Amino acid sequence: MSITVGVLSIQGDVQENILSAKSALAELGLDGNIVDVRIPEEISQLDGLIIPGGESTTIGQLSLVNGSLKIIKEKIQGGMPVLGICAGMIMLSNTANDRIVGKIDQPLLDVLDIKLERNSFGRQKQSFESDISLGSINIPKFNGVFIRAPSVSDVGSDVEVLSKFNERIVAVKKGKVIGTAFHPELADDTALHKYFINLINTSKN
Repeated sequence: MSITVGVLSIQGDVQENILSAKSALAELGLDGNIVDVRIPEEISQLDGLIIPGGESTTIGQLSLVNGSLKIIKEKIQGGMPVLGICAGMIMLSNTANDRIVGKIDQPLLDVLDIKLERNSFGRQKQSFESDISLGSINIPKFNGVFIRAPSVSDVGSDVEVLSKFNERIVAVKKGKVIGTAFHPELADDTALHKYFINLINTSKN
């Protein structure tokens, strides 16, 4: 059975995620398509969605304007797996504060009960890479690429912590919803994309 995985292509690391997802699909030997999506009609056809890193306020506002935000939330509530990366994790959250400017008024999907801080590790010049562990999903070592990354200070009872860096939560999971503060598409390692595509495939079959 073929699966269709979308990458929300409004702004951010779109092509990098398309390439990583295509590589993961091929390595798993699964039949499927990786497509860029922008509008509700395209999103409604998906089996899974990646919300890439970028500028969360811009992605959220443009998704709100064209009606995509509503259909994404409906699809997630209906069981569609979603991977939110950096800005994508911010969009999945129910609150977003900025380390510098405080409370941010931006459109959010409100599907992850987490306390999240934007730019938690600093601005662009403080970007860094570090090995992290996602042991609970059988990825013991992964190269985390952190770019203006958020972090999570607290999670709701239904949210699983997948990874921490310096005691800050940098990856979470609730059912079929995954959020990462780092950029797996920049890691030259498809392990996390393969895990996500397997999750989609299992959900459909």
